[in-house]
Amino acid sequence: MSASSSGQGSLVKGPRWLTAHALAVFAFLYLPIAILILYSFNGQGVGGFPPRDLTLNWYRILFNDGPIWDSVLNSLMVAFAAMLIALVFGIPAALALDRAQFPGKALFRRLVLLPLILPGIITGLSLLMLFRVADVKLSLFTIVLGHGTALISVATTEVFAGLQKLNRAQEEASLDLGATYWQTFWRITVPNLKLSIIGAALLIFTLSMDEIAVSFFLIGRDNTLPLEIWGRLRRGITPEINAISTIIFVFSLIAIVVWYRLRTRAEVTPEIGAELVETADH
Repeated sequence: MSASSSGQGSLVKGPRWLTAHALAVFAFLYLPIAILILYSFNGQGVGGFPPRDLTLNWYRILFNDGPIWDSVLNSLMVAFAAMLIALVFGIPAALALDRAQFPGKALFRRLVLLPLILPGIITGLSLLMLFRVADVKLSLFTIVLGHGTALISVATTEVFAGLQKLNRAQEEASLDLGATYWQTFWRITVPNLKLSIIGAALLIFTLSMDEIAVSFFLIGRDNTLPLEIWGRLRRGITPEINAISTIIFVFSLIAIVVWYRLRTRAEVTPEIGAELVETADH
C-alpha cells in the first residue's frame, strides 16, 4: 500500500515539476520580449519600474524618424532580393542532391552546408576581400550578394528535406500519363514542395532581416535596420528602439500564424496528384 502511494505521489510530482520547468523556460524566452513591448509604451522612457504614464508618443516619434524608416526599406529590399537569390540557386541544388548522381556529390553536399557552419564574421570578411579584389564598391548590392550567398544553404536544406518526404509515385504516374518532365516538375513536384519552399523563403527573409555580421563588412553608405539600431544603441537605449522592435515582433508573429494556417490547410487537403496515382494503378 505504501509503495503504491509513493508511486502515485511521484506521478503527481512529476508533471508538476515538468510544468514548472516549462513555465520557467517560457518565461526566460518570452519575458524579455514582453518587457520590451511594455517599455515601448512607457512615458518615462526606458527607466523606472514599474512602467507608468503609458503613451503612444514614442510611436509618433518613430513614425517621424526618416533615417530609421530608410533603413527598414533597405532591409526589406535586401531581404527580398536575398530570398530570391537563395531560392533560385538553392532549389536546383536540392534537386541535384536528391535526384542526380555525379562525381563529387558527397563533397558538394558538404560545401553547400558549409555556410551554415561558418561564423558570419568569416563569411563577411571573405566576401569583403573578394569585392576588394574585384574592385566592387560596397553598397546594398554587395549586402544582397552576401546575404544571398550565405543563405543558399538554408534554401537547399529546407527543399531537400521536402524532397525526401515527397511521394515519387505521383511524378511517375504523371510521366506514365504522358506529361513531360517539365510539366511534371511544375504541376506535381513544385506544388508538393510548396510548404518547403514557403518555409525556406520565410526563414531566409527573417535571417536576412536579422543579419548583422555579414552586413557589417559589406555595408556602404546606406544602413540596414540592424546596423541602424546597433549604431543608435552605442549612444544608449531609447524608447524608439523598443517601438520598432515591437512592430517587427508583431509582423513576425503574423508571418508565423500565416505559415501555421498554410501548413494546417495542407495537412487537411488531400495530397496533390493523388488522383494521378490512382488512375495509373488502374
